[in-house]
Amino acid sequence: MKKTVLALAAALILAPTLVLAKDGRHHDSKTPGVVYTGPVETTSVNELLADTSMFTEKNVIVDGYLIRQVRDDKFIFSDGKAEIQVDMDDARLNTPINNKTKVRIFGEYEGGQTPEIEVDHIQIM
Repeated sequence: MKKTVLALAAALILAPTLVLAKDGRHHDSKTPGVVYTGPVETTSVNELLADTSMFTEKNVIVDGYLIRQVRDDKFIFSDGKAEIQVDMDDARLNTPINNKTKVRIFGEYEGGQTPEIEVDHIQIM
C-alpha cells in the first residue's frame, strides 16, 4: 500500500514537470522568429514628447542612435531631431554598438516627469 501511494505521489509530482519541459520548440534559440524586412511605421521622438502625461503608455517603434550611456541600463536615444531616455538591459543585444550605430527600438513609451522608452527589442539597422 505504501509503495502504491509513493508511486502515485511521485507520478503526480513528476507529470507536470515533464509536460512543461517539452514546449514544442517554442523556446529554441536556433529556431528563427518572423523575419520581416518590409516597411515599418515608426514614431518620431518629437511626437512622443508632445504627450508627457504621467498616464501615457503606448507601444512604439523608433529609429535612430543611442548617443550616450547614462547608467548601466539607461541610454539617451536620438532620432536626429530630439532626444529621449531609454531603459534597456545589456542582455537584449549581444553585438557591441556605439553612437554611430543606427538602431530600431521596439518598446513602450511612458510619459511623466522623465519620459522614457522601455525597450522590448532592439535591432541593428
